[in-house]
Amino acid sequence: MAFFMDPDILLGDKLMEVFYMFMGFMSVYAGVRNLRDKSNPSRWGTFVFWTLLGVVLAFGRWIPAMIDGVLIVVMVLPAIFRRVAKGSSAEPGEAEVEANFRRIGSKVFVPALAIGVFAIAGALIPSVGALAGCCIGVFVSALILWALNHANRPMVFLDDSERLLSAMGPLSMLPMLLASLGAIFDAAGVGDVIAGIVGGIIPQGNLTVGIIVFALGMMLFTMIMGNAFAAITVMTVGIGAPFVLSQGANPAVVGILALTCGYCGTLLTPMAANFNIVPVAMLEMKDRMGVIKNQVLPALVMIVVQIVYMLVAC
Repeated sequence: MAFFMDPDILLGDKLMEVFYMFMGFMSVYAGVRNLRDKSNPSRWGTFVFWTLLGVVLAFGRWIPAMIDGVLIVVMVLPAIFRRVAKGSSAEPGEAEVEANFRRIGSKVFVPALAIGVFAIAGALIPSVGALAGCCIGVFVSALILWALNHANRPMVFLDDSERLLSAMGPLSMLPMLLASLGAIFDAAGVGDVIAGIVGGIIPQGNLTVGIIVFALGMMLFTMIMGNAFAAITVMTVGIGAPFVLSQGANPAVVGILALTCGYCGTLLTPMAANFNIVPVAMLEMKDRMGVIKNQVLPALVMIVVQIVYMLVAC
């Protein structure tokens, strides 16, 4: 309880720990449910993956770092050996879907909107933060869904959460791992290495070339890391600060447009699993790269637009 009673820790951080416990509980539930599903040929591997992930999510702050590391290594072994699989699940039938549509209609978008509203509200409160606000919005959305249809009891939310987690499988871990990768690259000095390499390419004091290289670097590095937020840390240290910002470019403009350049890379990489791979799994598409193939042309057009925009704005 010392963590939750510490006045120096922001309310948002305390709330996030509570939410991580809920996430951990849902992950453990997914593991136990798959273990009990004898139709799942990989039920033991699935159980190990989701259960250990739940333990780390819920209690990782209080578990010694070495134990956390061991749990994570053991957790990924079933995923490596392809022993994490989706079991059977009770999906709503057409009659139930049609009945819900007639009853709720377009009001189904209200819970989704609530998540965004609470995320913005949390961002406007420094002690809470956008992430905690988003999580609060999820709980409010659950209450709204229950108000719209009293059949939406806690077990319904748990079962549907398990169904979604099982559909995504180990890919659900990728955003968290990629976010950590950005911090690791920054601590390892990758940005300084990039600065040394690029320094021999960009003419001294040439803002135009610096912006072009920075924008393309953001797109390419996002393709590697799958996350523009992780890429911008390394690329700003390596290229943005020494070759763009130091030439007097507006930091606010450069920061925002650098992210949009990174998003062009997001459209082109399977590493952005939550955007490009999860939809394939959810929609059961035959072509695993089908989403990316349809995004290549828009991404190439938009990176040109972003570069021109940055050159004009800066």
